[in-house]
Amino acid sequence: MTKVEQIQAEIEALSEEDFLRLREWFAEKDWLLWDKHLEADIADGKLDFLIEEAMTAKSEGKLQDL
Repeated sequence: MTKVEQIQAEIEALSEEDFLRLREWFAEKDWLLWDKHLEADIADGKLDFLIEEAMTAKSEGKLQDL
């Protein structure tokens, strides 16, 4: 049994309350990792094209209120 399979089996055995706590912890950890990657992409300039697209759309009057 692999480590992941072992963890999955242990998760299956959790009570509903413990599962909900684990799910909340895992979601928070996942978002923190996502934020870290996003911040790195921003620092590396990988999202600069979005600013350029928005500025072009603004200058062309193509922006719409949400």
